[in-house]
Amino acid sequence: MPIHFISAFTDNYIYVAETPAGAWIIDPGCAEPVFTWCAEHHIRPSAILCTHHHADHTGGVAALAQHFRLPVYGANQRIPQLTHAVSAGHLPLDTESLAVLEVPGHTRDHLAYVWRDALFCGDTLFAAGCGRLFEGTAAQMFRSLQQFAALPEDTLVYCAHEYTLSNLRFAAQVDPENPVIAQRQKEAIEQRARNTPTLPSTMALERASNPFLRCHEPALIHSANAFDPNTGGDPVRVFSTLRRWKDHFS
Repeated sequence: MPIHFISAFTDNYIYVAETPAGAWIIDPGCAEPVFTWCAEHHIRPSAILCTHHHADHTGGVAALAQHFRLPVYGANQRIPQLTHAVSAGHLPLDTESLAVLEVPGHTRDHLAYVWRDALFCGDTLFAAGCGRLFEGTAAQMFRSLQQFAALPEDTLVYCAHEYTLSNLRFAAQVDPENPVIAQRQKEAIEQRARNTPTLPSTMALERASNPFLRCHEPALIHSANAFDPNTGGDPVRVFSTLRRWKDHFS
């Protein structure tokens, strides 16, 4: 089934997932580009799915829900116009079924949705990176990312921001001998020069090049301890150090 990109703000992606019986809008940070896209493609959406409450993911929910009379799915009432609070498990929607994952870290109540071979992960996992820790802990985010790492290798990763180039610069800094990162940088530069998304990624590619999924590997342990000698070898502590490093990386 097709999954469509709608660009918003400077680097957000809103997704429209077409199903045999409807179309889901995922993380609509603003309404106008969605209205325009739906009119141009003659699509009437059937539901809104939200990964978390931040305004750049929910700012368009109210207008879209009211105009199309849509059900809104999310973790809790921090999602505007929420009609269905969901938690970890299976979510039947239209004629389909999604897996809902609870993935705290970026926020305390962040969700991700797995539909067929697609992962909609909001601001938890990015291409070659991960989200900042605004409400959760490093241990929570580490465990959330491990849930993603356990998905099949051919899982398509649809994250909510075009951060790939900046994430790859950091990945090359902390894992400079990794040829997958170097090749991925080259491809991402070419994609952005054509103004095309670097997404979706795949879980296989993330396992090979995303430092935040590889905190058990010697190269990342070495880099983390070079940045903070108190890190040690525990993967959660390695993750925490890498995340703090990335917060101030430019």
